[in-house]
Amino acid sequence: MKSIDPRHYDVIVAPVVTEKSTMASEHNKVVFKVQGGATKPQIKEAVEKLFDVKVKSVNTLVRKGKTKAFRGTFGTQSDVKRAVVTLEEGHRIDVTTGL
Repeated sequence: MKSIDPRHYDVIVAPVVTEKSTMASEHNKVVFKVQGGATKPQIKEAVEKLFDVKVKSVNTLVRKGKTKAFRGTFGTQSDVKRAVVTLEEGHRIDVTTGL
């Protein structure tokens, strides 16, 4: 049995399932919501260990939180860090099945 460090589960928060991320999956890319302080090497290691795939590259982006009004009260949404993980040829992740 492969050894999975419990910290890997803290790095990858959730898969991002949107129209844009679904189109990216056709090009061997998977999008994940990740922990705010996660680095690219940590994300790469976590994806490789959790999903048993080979990662080619990792690109990250931070979506800044928006200011929204709810019942007359203004609040700010949290910032969200996403990772676009490109997989090597022949490797796939089906995000609809979960971990």
